[in-house]
Amino acid sequence: MQIIGCDLHARQQTLAMLDTGTGAVVSRTLLHERNAVREFYSELPRPVLVGIEAIGPMQWFLDLLAELGIECQVGDATKIRAAEPRKQKHDRRDAELILKLLVEKRFPAIWMPSKEQLDLRALLLHRHQWVRLRTQVQNALQAIALTNGLRRGPSLWSYDGQAKIAFLPLPPHASLRRSALQALYDHMEVEVEKLTKQHPRKKLLQRPPSLEIADAV
Repeated sequence: MQIIGCDLHARQQTLAMLDTGTGAVVSRTLLHERNAVREFYSELPRPVLVGIEAIGPMQWFLDLLAELGIECQVGDATKIRAAEPRKQKHDRRDAELILKLLVEKRFPAIWMPSKEQLDLRALLLHRHQWVRLRTQVQNALQAIALTNGLRRGPSLWSYDGQAKIAFLPLPPHASLRRSALQALYDHMEVEVEKLTKQHPRKKLLQRPPSLEIADAV
């Protein structure tokens, strides 16, 4: 069996590999160029266990190992570093530490979401970003309304409320800005509603706009 401690970075990874059959430990560095990573892991005799520290740009690597049928454990970065008394980071030493924790069965593995859960998370994040943008547009339209003496409260976002904003007598540039903001608001309303309908528990997302505005502010 091959047990690999992998210090993963955006451009490269440093490995400390133990062959449990021979007891040999080998260190090497792989650059993330062309197919170097895929070719290396494809050629390893099975079974293989890889351990990495949780970092942001790791999903592509996890997907690759899953595709190749290689088990990969993701560890809690804080707990891994706590196991090393020396504070200065060094790629090879970090890889050796991960390997040591794996071999000694002390590796602080964390739970990882499935692909379906990650995709749902992406949907929620995308919708949240649209809601925040919509809130910014609403705030700008509300400021225009208040500046011109139009106070409608929540009804400002109804068809009648938007019509009242549209007919406010404004100078040319202010009028152009108002029209652009209202067009953006209409578009964002459609996008938020579309994303809400895609969520399997969409009723949880269908809250009054005022609550979403409060959350985003």
